[in-house]
Amino acid sequence: MGKDDQSPENGHASLADRGRNEVLTVTRAELDKSVDEYQMLFDLVPCIITVQDRNYRLVRYNREFADKFDPKPGDYCYQAYKGLSEKCPICPVEKTFEDGNSHWSEESGPDKDGVTRHWVVKTCPIKNSEGEIVAVMEMNLDITHRKELEEKLRISEMKYYSIFNNIPNPVFVLDIDTLAILDCNESVEKVYGYSKEDVTRKSFLDMFNEEDIDYYALKLRTSAFLGQAKHKTQDGGRLYVNIRTSPSEYNGQRVLLVTTSDITKRLETEQQLLQASKMATLGEMATGVAHELNQPLAVMESASGFLLRKLKKKENIEDEHLQIMAEKITTNVDRATKIINHLREFGRKKDTGLEKVQVNDLLKRANEFLSQQLKVRGIEVVWQLAEDLPLILADPVSLEQVFLNLLLNARDAIEEKQSTALIKKGFEKITLRTSSDGDKVTVEVVDTGEGIPKDQLDKIFEPFYTTKSIGKGTGLGLSISYGIIKDFGGNIQVKSGKGARFIIDFPIPVVKNAKVLV
Repeated sequence: MGKDDQSPENGHASLADRGRNEVLTVTRAELDKSVDEYQMLFDLVPCIITVQDRNYRLVRYNREFADKFDPKPGDYCYQAYKGLSEKCPICPVEKTFEDGNSHWSEESGPDKDGVTRHWVVKTCPIKNSEGEIVAVMEMNLDITHRKELEEKLRISEMKYYSIFNNIPNPVFVLDIDTLAILDCNESVEKVYGYSKEDVTRKSFLDMFNEEDIDYYALKLRTSAFLGQAKHKTQDGGRLYVNIRTSPSEYNGQRVLLVTTSDITKRLETEQQLLQASKMATLGEMATGVAHELNQPLAVMESASGFLLRKLKKKENIEDEHLQIMAEKITTNVDRATKIINHLREFGRKKDTGLEKVQVNDLLKRANEFLSQQLKVRGIEVVWQLAEDLPLILADPVSLEQVFLNLLLNARDAIEEKQSTALIKKGFEKITLRTSSDGDKVTVEVVDTGEGIPKDQLDKIFEPFYTTKSIGKGTGLGLSISYGIIKDFGGNIQVKSGKGARFIIDFPIPVVKNAKVLV
């Protein structure tokens, strides 16, 4: 070692160099470690990352991209991603090179296995120390699974919307609070005449007559089924419909799903059958009606005969006798008129409609037709009617027909018994009983006939089924009565023992805000 090398100054310089070298070595090692970590992170990021130059060549890419697309050195991005020979018409990388901002898009293309993939693309610029854009990083998130679910959902919605539109009954989607029509199917136009555009601007309550709106506004929200509602069509016509409702969801909001069934033709057919049945009932009552009319006619004939005899003999008629005769004639004319009007009212066709009625009154009116027939046959009518009976909702003429049918059946059952056994008149009875438990009104018609065999009880309300002798019944009376009672929301059943016992229950309507609710 030379003398100069051993100087203090040279020793210190050598130590400084060694220190700098050690620092550089440590810094380079840390830098290499940091680069390795960033490279690892770049490769392990769970999305596709590429770095592209201005010619759209792939400068770098991570392992996710390499695994999915198997790129070749020097590939352009559009070759690797989509197998294209030129740049995509709309390219977010190109936009970033142009304005230096990040851009995003949705892209689709085949992976290395030929399976179509879908991504959300986001770009960001890579700049040099002078701030110039030298490359663009493109990050892609695979949304293929989401897209597949969306497509399945779209197909499912199309399928169910197709079913919705092809349901033969009109279906309405209503706002559960306002009852405004949010949507409807194509059957609405076929049945009501309204186009979808017209009807979705309306309230469903506009379909009802004005006087019924308050009633149905509450019933639609509280009942799953509404029978025989009157609806208006686009041309001002009238429909009778059954309405079914159910809560549902539509576009994220709670709605009421309403289906209507046009029963107009069915009701017309039923009314024709009902009218035919009424005519048959009138025919059966002809004898009784004749008796009912004979009595006032006989009284009037007697009174007028007395007056004629006095006039022919030119005898004076005392004012008192004249007044008595005049009153008898007037009273019995009124009675005959009442019977005839009752017949006309019962026999005429009437629009379907419900009103508040008192069943006790209708039982008495039905009995008026048959009272003479029953007396002649020695059949006593026993009345057990509850006082202050609540009113029910019904069509009075139709309900009177039900009671007439039951009275005629009771009469015939007793006659059948009388024809097969020696029974003294006066021992046979028809009991008419009414009662109420606060929720319903019950009517019972009980006879002392032979009763109904147990094996026939389940068939008694079937059309054309009868237990009467051949030629004595059509088998329609009880079937029609059953349908009428069901239309009024009631129920009828029959029990048999020593005679038959028909039990009818009617719901008592609830009165709220001056409206009647069933």
